[in-house]
Amino acid sequence: MKTVLVVGLGRFGRHMARKLIEEGNEVLAIDINEERADAAAEFIPNVQIGDTTNEAFIRSLGVNNFDLCVVAIGDNFQSALETTVLLKDLGGKYILARASRDVHKKLLLRNGADHVVYAEREMAERLAVKYGSKKIFDYIAMTKDYAIYEISLPAAWKGKNMVELEVRTKYHISILATKRGESIFPLPDPQSHLFTADETLVVFGHKDMVKALTK
Repeated sequence: MKTVLVVGLGRFGRHMARKLIEEGNEVLAIDINEERADAAAEFIPNVQIGDTTNEAFIRSLGVNNFDLCVVAIGDNFQSALETTVLLKDLGGKYILARASRDVHKKLLLRNGADHVVYAEREMAERLAVKYGSKKIFDYIAMTKDYAIYEISLPAAWKGKNMVELEVRTKYHISILATKRGESIFPLPDPQSHLFTADETLVVFGHKDMVKALTK
């Protein structure tokens, strides 16, 4: 369990706080807007109304006691930047911030953020990969070039195993699991598991290698 401070209760902040709580973490959520704070209080037990650009208010939260601080302010970049600076200055251990533009990301990283996410862009890119190919069913980026994909079984692989196919040396991917419907089977045995037409593959690899495999 982690203790998490979430600043900003727009859509991104609300979803983030809710999921963190579902995963068993202790969350304190803050928003300057009373209506947003009241609405979030239905599913976030600990919500406060306050201005996180105010140093006295931030100091009263005991920032150094949180394992993670999430700056989810999406409608006012100046407030997000000032909040990030104050959190870092007052002992924030790890600050995750949201940005909508490249220049905002650079400024946030230079002024205290440890990691910056593009919430809308990252979701759009994931959906573009997922729905832009008939043979890719899901996608999670790990770095710029490497990702985890759920892909259809190449037709030529039916009835064969990983050793026979020389998956790693020929295709330069790792097979993490196979799926049939909603059931997942992690780490299939390289020799005993024979691929079937009704399963999909969960693979890790370079995007170019996976794209070549799914053409």
